[in-house]
Amino acid sequence: MSFGIKPVGIYADESVKTDANLKDLDLTGIEILGQEWGKIDVEKAAALRPDLIVGDWWPAEKAHSGLEEGVDEKSKKLAELAPVVGVSQGKSIVDLAKGYEELAKSLGAKVDAPEIAANKKRFEDAVATFKEAVAAKPDLTVAAMSPADDKLYFANPEYAPELLDFQSWGMKVINPESPDPGFPYWENLSWENADKYQPDLILFDGRSYKPTSNAEWGKKQPTWFKIKAAKAGAVVAWPAYWLHTYGDFATELDKLTAAVKTADPNIGD
Repeated sequence: MSFGIKPVGIYADESVKTDANLKDLDLTGIEILGQEWGKIDVEKAAALRPDLIVGDWWPAEKAHSGLEEGVDEKSKKLAELAPVVGVSQGKSIVDLAKGYEELAKSLGAKVDAPEIAANKKRFEDAVATFKEAVAAKPDLTVAAMSPADDKLYFANPEYAPELLDFQSWGMKVINPESPDPGFPYWENLSWENADKYQPDLILFDGRSYKPTSNAEWGKKQPTWFKIKAAKAGAVVAWPAYWLHTYGDFATELDKLTAAVKTADPNIGD
């Protein structure tokens, strides 16, 4: 859509009103086929007679978005309507952005529009500033986490391209010791063991269906504050698994850079 291609329908993992990917996009005339992970209205989709279905490829699950294990069996029939394509959530958001640019170009979009070039330049500048901030604090350790009522999910950078980018640009993002064998995106920590890792800065799952704040998690799960960075309020939103464009990545990088500049590299000691 950022390249001017308007789909006949979309399905999302959450409300289209809060989905960060859809911010500022005009959805007028687009059929909404789902607003919850794993649930797609295939009958509505069939009526649209699509020629192509686009969804990210998830390497750990070997499936496209909307067709993973755990999705409603009825929803999986979406794949019978048209070929499914999508760029892999692989080793870098930069690769993901390039991949969708190439896909858009193959579908006839003009990818050299001034606003696209401006976003690329903004992204390059954001990366340079991020690298400078990280280099200025070589001992700063960082961990990406997603609190939930039952567990604390500790992100595994190997399956999070944005975290791999941060690592490649010099940020010390901690790799968990024991990712879940069946779902290796995370190491699952009980709340009793929430303080297994002690980073200086927490990247907090920023997806909009996880609205509770650092302070609220401390009230819900007091062991959250056993993590020294959480107790100190050294927490910044992490753009978890939703980035696809240079512009969005630039905006999120600027926020992270600001957090790095104010972070204390001795909190986790």
